[in-house]
Amino acid sequence: MIRRTLALLCRAALVASLLSPLGARATVAEVPRITVFAAASLMTALDEVARAYEAQSDSNITLSFAGSSTLAQQIRLGAPADLFISANTAWMDRIDAEDRIAPGTRFDLLGNQMVLVAPAGHAPVTIDENLDLESLLKGGRLAMALVNAVPAGIYGKAALEHFGLWDSIAPQVAQTDNVRAALALVAAGAAPLGITYATDAAADPRVTVIATFPVAAHPAITYPAAALNDRPDTLDFLAYLRSAAAHAVFMRHGFSRAEQ
Repeated sequence: MIRRTLALLCRAALVASLLSPLGARATVAEVPRITVFAAASLMTALDEVARAYEAQSDSNITLSFAGSSTLAQQIRLGAPADLFISANTAWMDRIDAEDRIAPGTRFDLLGNQMVLVAPAGHAPVTIDENLDLESLLKGGRLAMALVNAVPAGIYGKAALEHFGLWDSIAPQVAQTDNVRAALALVAAGAAPLGITYATDAAADPRVTVIATFPVAAHPAITYPAAALNDRPDTLDFLAYLRSAAAHAVFMRHGFSRAEQ
């Protein structure tokens, strides 16, 4: 059975493992459990991939979703993760630099696109240097993931800077811990606009994509994946992520193959 979290549960998991009776720990060990730390934007697609893997194996998958920056910091503090999938290469690089990645297991898994979203029914707009975001916001906020830490926020800020729009709109940006939280603000009507990945927008019918940022407007969006140990069950699930079956799911949810 998949266990999924979208919170900072790593410390709780570590404490629980330390407090568990020896007998209970022995029982859990009978079924391999693989803990995956993954960027929040992977939530819907990776849920489906993990379910398919569990159906053909005897492993249980625990999925923990958050901003890549948060997950990387938790890994650096010793959180009990087996796999890490980041939404950019920079946070994976930091983990790699500390020798926390099993040698030879890192690879680029997926790509994505950045989009401007609004509540369903909003008319499309054209993204260029003439886009009047302030008028579109009508006094509201532009929802974005943390622009100096979370990959979706970093990409989004870079795209706005590319068109010379960032400086004027920065005071109206509402920053969130991860991209799904930014999406939720728009879906709930708490923010009139947001910048998310295309895959996030596709996961919530309450929002619509009103424009797609050109790929040249921001750094290439790359999701690297790597094992944090060399356990056979960890490596088997990592290999499954590269399979045709897994990629079919990711593509259906709007991801693209990473540029190799």
